[in-house]
Amino acid sequence: MTTARQDTDTAGALRGLEDGSSSVRLRAALAVGTAPDPRFVGKLLERCAVEPEFFVRDMLTWALTRHPVSMTLPGLLREVRSERAQARSQALHTLSKIGDRQAWPAITGALLSDADEEVARSAWRAAVVLVPQGEESGLAASLAAQLGRGGRETQLSLSRALVELGDVVLPALRAAMTAPDPRVRAHALATERLLRDPDTGFDHAVEEAKRVVALGGPGPEGR
Repeated sequence: MTTARQDTDTAGALRGLEDGSSSVRLRAALAVGTAPDPRFVGKLLERCAVEPEFFVRDMLTWALTRHPVSMTLPGLLREVRSERAQARSQALHTLSKIGDRQAWPAITGALLSDADEEVARSAWRAAVVLVPQGEESGLAASLAAQLGRGGRETQLSLSRALVELGDVVLPALRAAMTAPDPRVRAHALATERLLRDPDTGFDHAVEEAKRVVALGGPGPEGR
């Protein structure tokens, strides 16, 4: 049973999440996470889809993780199918933080190859957290299909996801080393190096891989 004071506090927090000031929205998200309430979940999900400030979105995600999974999971699973890219990306990010493997079926091939790079990167991170035991090889193959995609940050995200899976990714990486596209071959080589030597910097691994490919290393013409 709620009191009038609690109802007033809830209404104030909900208004704060929509305030024009990012600092007010941040404080409101902190307050909501500090005192979880089922009435907040819908608004938190709604704000995740439209909030322009990264640090506020991160607090919104934290606030969602403070609520029971039974309250947040259904809404998050709806959001990953949203037409709004930010809604998909933030929902995937939140699922990776919650880490409940009930969400695994929602990590589809369409999300792993989403045209929006932020969505795809979030899907990669969520996938390696949520993948059930025994399905890592299939995930590795799906992730390896994205090798060579995008710029540095996107490629780094993908390499980190693949490395997180461990040696199970090696067959997929070695297959990618025979791809016709030199960008794919170089990215696969760099990722294998990071797997073998985690202390190797990504940029150094990529540059070394590019040299190997340029000199006729792994690839259709170099094997």
